[in-house]
Amino acid sequence: MNDAVKTIVILGAGQAGATVALGLRRSGFDGSITLVGEEAHLPYERPQLSKELLFENDRPPRPIKSEDDYRSQSITLELGRQAASVDAASKRVRLDDGRQLPFDRLVIATGTRAKRLPAVLDGRSGVIALRTIEDACALRAALVPGRSLVIVGGGVIGLEVACAARSRGCEVTIVEAGDRLMSRSVDATVSRFLDRMHRNAGVDIRYRSTLDACLGERRLRLSGGDVLEADQVLVGIGVEPNTRGFEPLGIADESGIRVDAWGRTAIESIFATGDVASQPIGDRHGRIETWANAQNHAAAVAANLLGQQTRYEAPAWFWSDQGATNIQVVGDACAGRAVARGDVDGDVFSVFRLADTGHVAGATTVNSSRDMAIARRWVAQRVRVDPARLADPDVPLRDCAV
Repeated sequence: MNDAVKTIVILGAGQAGATVALGLRRSGFDGSITLVGEEAHLPYERPQLSKELLFENDRPPRPIKSEDDYRSQSITLELGRQAASVDAASKRVRLDDGRQLPFDRLVIATGTRAKRLPAVLDGRSGVIALRTIEDACALRAALVPGRSLVIVGGGVIGLEVACAARSRGCEVTIVEAGDRLMSRSVDATVSRFLDRMHRNAGVDIRYRSTLDACLGERRLRLSGGDVLEADQVLVGIGVEPNTRGFEPLGIADESGIRVDAWGRTAIESIFATGDVASQPIGDRHGRIETWANAQNHAAAVAANLLGQQTRYEAPAWFWSDQGATNIQVVGDACAGRAVARGDVDGDVFSVFRLADTGHVAGATTVNSSRDMAIARRWVAQRVRVDPARLADPDVPLRDCAV
């Protein structure tokens, strides 16, 4: 343990920030920990915003820990606050209320913010980007039987909300600028399944379309000229890293706060983790916006803050529950050769992606968690497989490795 580190300030009180703080205490760190969060809520995990909070009317938000838990572990919470600036030379953070916090180590875990809404929606009521508890509660209140919801963006959040809205009796239309669903995360085979599943549930999907104009409070015109009824609009067109205020430090790239495999920035005293971190991904850097990364990368950073050398190399992994369907993705599920296992026209199958070397680079499973358990090990260990055996569902999956 690094005896020179007595004071740690964590900017960002989401899942990653809270995991660092709690991990430090579990590792025996007895110095000062301050957790600064822009939202007034106790730290919570965001996946619930598009899942259980929308399905259950009386479901309260679930914090990671209670206020008493933080108090008992001597973790100071500064909620409803954010950093105005950071002075790396003097090792001080100035908060937006003017107070200054000294630090020996600083962790940036400020996450992301929703990309700006299309200008055509400026001034229109009933428009939400699902990023906070308040957003989820407002959206839940708007999901009334018979009302119409237009979702801009066919990514994970949009599809999960579409399921919740249909279950609550709403008419749902997805407006997607591209030509398939979840195109950044899954391949065309899985996108076709998603299209079929959501259309069978009554969702109207408009591809290669963008919003062109608002025609009053309840009507939207698309780029192709079609007009949609919209009591509520959800914008899910992606996110941007919360790097505002950190630019003078010179540690940001186009994806976020750039870190190495140990979570360290170019400034020795500053680390970053969670969705804001631009992490090594093969031969490039980029954000990994998943629950697992926010949890596991943050745990590694907590260890490294105390002088350990914990290199983080876990492949990206996430899941999405869309109605009764569970989709899981590991590694790069779009690159390389595709090998399907099972009936891709059914509701249970997997698609593996093989690199030129024959090792498994990524996989997507649909209602097949057993396949994913093996796929995650294969991707992490760069296991080579026999494509012909992999494609044969009568061959046990474990027997496909070579």
